[in-house]
Amino acid sequence: MAVQTVTRDTFQKDVLEHKGIVFIDFYADWCGPCKLTSPIIDELSNEMQNIKFVQVNVDENPELSQTYSVFSIPTFLIVKEGKIVSQFVGAMGKEGFLNEIKKVTG
Repeated sequence: MAVQTVTRDTFQKDVLEHKGIVFIDFYADWCGPCKLTSPIIDELSNEMQNIKFVQVNVDENPELSQTYSVFSIPTFLIVKEGKIVSQFVGAMGKEGFLNEIKKVTG
């Protein structure tokens, strides 16, 4: 499944009301580390069909960045049943992302 772009207008429905786990990537087009992690997030979204992967452009959605205390990018949130269960910052490899996901999925 492809990574879905969400905005402030769709965040409530696409993330907070989603039944299950949502992995959120807060990014910007100009961000070098974001460009490095983007293909990894795409790969994970294709491999992990039980998790919804979304991205939020911080430049186009500053209010979401403020609401979720995104001060550095890339920042990643994992939301389960509408509640934040994990938040971490910085580029990492595939194994790092898998470890963060496993912390919340068991």
